[in-house]
Amino acid sequence: MQSFEASGVVTAFEKTGHGEPIVLLHGGEADHSMFDGLAPVLAANFTVIAYDQRDSGTTRNPASAYSLADLADDAAALITGLGYDRVHVFGTSLGGQIAQVLAARHPGRIDRLILSSTWKVNRSPLDVNAEAFRTLASWRADTAGNAPKIAEFFFPPDYLRTRPELIDIFRGSSRDEGQKARRGALLAQPVAADLTGFDRPTLLLVGSDDRLIPNPETFALARDLASVEMKAIADAGHVASIQAPERVAEAVTAFLNSNKKAA
Repeated sequence: MQSFEASGVVTAFEKTGHGEPIVLLHGGEADHSMFDGLAPVLAANFTVIAYDQRDSGTTRNPASAYSLADLADDAAALITGLGYDRVHVFGTSLGGQIAQVLAARHPGRIDRLILSSTWKVNRSPLDVNAEAFRTLASWRADTAGNAPKIAEFFFPPDYLRTRPELIDIFRGSSRDEGQKARRGALLAQPVAADLTGFDRPTLLLVGSDDRLIPNPETFALARDLASVEMKAIADAGHVASIQAPERVAEAVTAFLNSNKKAA
């Protein structure tokens, strides 16, 4: 891991591969390691930058509240700090929310954008999927005992039977209470994220069997985008980058290569 410091935040990142740069933004309860399967496949054709957001992994930040706008600014600072004018951006779940705010606040930093298994900024998770989020909130009172059930919101049950070790992801978090509180408060803070002026090619990517974020919620983002494609990874759940990294990489690579003329 390498690190980059800006505005009091020391961002830990991993840089691999060669070719056009693509920055990967992880989900809310994850860190850069969620891309351990995806990054090596993408690295055959791209320079891949996977990093830890605030209060994630080994990134160090002040113990003060922050918003999606701050996380988007962190991403923009990392992009410029690594010497890039523009990069491709892949954001999944909460990372897709950060990517939307990045596109709104720093559109010139994005070449092409991939929004995966995410939903419109400022739309409450309870509006997106009330039953799922209420159920998860109740089960998280005992993550150790309920981990197998929690995991089924992120991965299809048949897949979990072949990869039961993934259930351990949901048994607890390495974050301390302050880190959990700051991450948990993110979506309660309204932030400006108008994408109607964002004209870069964008791919909306979903797992067809996503039980957490319904596919229509991700595809609804197309209404605000000038240049958009939509793709579903068959039989994949919410975390397709772990479940099906080769197929995600294939979809991302095809999209980026087909849109080179827009660069």
